[in-house]
Amino acid sequence: MHCRPGCGACCIAPSISSPIPGMPLGKAAGEKCIQLDSALRCKIFGHPERPDVCGSLQPEPTMCGDNREHAMHWIAVLESATTPV
Repeated sequence: MHCRPGCGACCIAPSISSPIPGMPLGKAAGEKCIQLDSALRCKIFGHPERPDVCGSLQPEPTMCGDNREHAMHWIAVLESATTPV
Protein backbone atom coordinates (compact mmCIF):
# COMPACT_ATOMS: atom_id res chain seq x y z
CA MET A 1 0.00 0.00 0.00
CA HIS A 2 1.21 3.51 -0.78
CA CYS A 3 0.64 6.63 1.31
CA ARG A 4 -2.56 8.54 0.60
CA PRO A 5 -1.81 11.98 -0.86
CA GLY A 6 -2.69 14.81 1.52
CA CYS A 7 -2.93 12.61 4.61
CA GLY A 8 0.12 12.93 6.89
CA ALA A 9 -1.69 11.15 9.75
CA CYS A 10 1.37 9.08 10.66
CA CYS A 11 3.40 12.30 10.94
CA ILE A 12 0.85 14.04 13.16
CA ALA A 13 -1.07 11.54 15.32
CA PRO A 14 1.72 9.57 17.03
CA SER A 15 4.33 10.83 19.44
CA ILE A 16 7.94 10.42 18.35
CA SER A 17 10.49 10.28 21.15
CA SER A 18 13.60 10.25 18.97
CA PRO A 19 15.16 13.42 17.53
CA ILE A 20 13.84 14.75 14.24
CA PRO A 21 15.78 17.40 12.29
CA GLY A 22 14.34 20.66 13.60
CA MET A 23 12.70 18.88 16.56
CA PRO A 24 15.59 17.62 18.72
CA LEU A 25 13.26 16.36 21.46
CA GLY A 26 10.92 14.59 19.05
CA LYS A 27 7.23 15.52 18.99
CA ALA A 28 4.09 15.05 21.01
CA ALA A 29 1.08 13.07 19.81
CA GLY A 30 -1.15 15.30 17.70
CA GLU A 31 1.67 17.72 16.91
CA LYS A 32 2.52 18.18 13.21
CA CYS A 33 6.08 17.14 12.40
CA ILE A 34 8.17 20.08 11.24
CA GLN A 35 9.34 17.93 8.30
CA LEU A 36 5.88 17.80 6.71
CA ASP A 37 5.58 20.03 3.67
CA SER A 38 2.43 21.88 2.54
CA ALA A 39 1.26 18.76 0.66
CA LEU A 40 1.67 16.71 3.89
CA ARG A 41 4.63 14.79 2.48
CA CYS A 42 7.80 14.07 4.47
CA LYS A 43 10.67 16.33 3.41
CA ILE A 44 13.25 13.83 4.74
CA PHE A 45 11.69 10.61 3.41
CA GLY A 46 14.51 8.32 2.31
CA HIS A 47 17.17 10.42 4.06
CA PRO A 48 19.40 8.93 6.77
CA GLU A 49 18.36 11.57 9.31
CA ARG A 50 14.74 10.39 9.20
CA PRO A 51 14.00 8.64 12.53
CA ASP A 52 13.91 4.84 12.36
CA VAL A 53 10.49 4.82 14.00
CA CYS A 54 9.09 6.76 11.04
CA GLY A 55 10.32 4.15 8.60
CA SER A 56 8.88 1.35 10.71
CA LEU A 57 5.32 2.68 10.51
CA GLN A 58 4.19 1.42 7.11
CA PRO A 59 0.83 2.24 5.52
CA GLU A 60 -1.63 -0.64 5.59
CA PRO A 61 -5.41 -0.89 5.11
CA THR A 62 -6.34 -1.40 8.78
CA MET A 63 -4.47 1.71 9.89
CA CYS A 64 -5.16 3.96 6.91
CA GLY A 65 -8.76 2.98 6.19
CA ASP A 66 -10.62 4.89 3.48
CA ASN A 67 -9.73 8.41 4.59
CA ARG A 68 -7.42 10.61 6.63
CA GLU A 69 -9.88 10.87 9.53
CA HIS A 70 -9.87 7.09 9.94
CA ALA A 71 -6.05 7.04 9.99
CA MET A 72 -5.85 9.89 12.53
CA HIS A 73 -8.34 8.14 14.82
CA TRP A 74 -6.72 4.68 14.50
CA ILE A 75 -3.24 6.00 15.26
CA ALA A 76 -4.54 8.13 18.15
CA VAL A 77 -6.19 5.05 19.69
CA LEU A 78 -2.97 3.06 19.26
CA GLU A 79 -0.97 5.94 20.78
CA SER A 80 -3.30 6.02 23.79
CA ALA A 81 -3.16 2.26 24.27
CA THR A 82 0.66 2.21 24.21
CA THR A 83 1.41 5.31 26.28
CA PRO A 84 2.95 4.39 29.64
CA VAL A 85 0.97 5.53 32.66
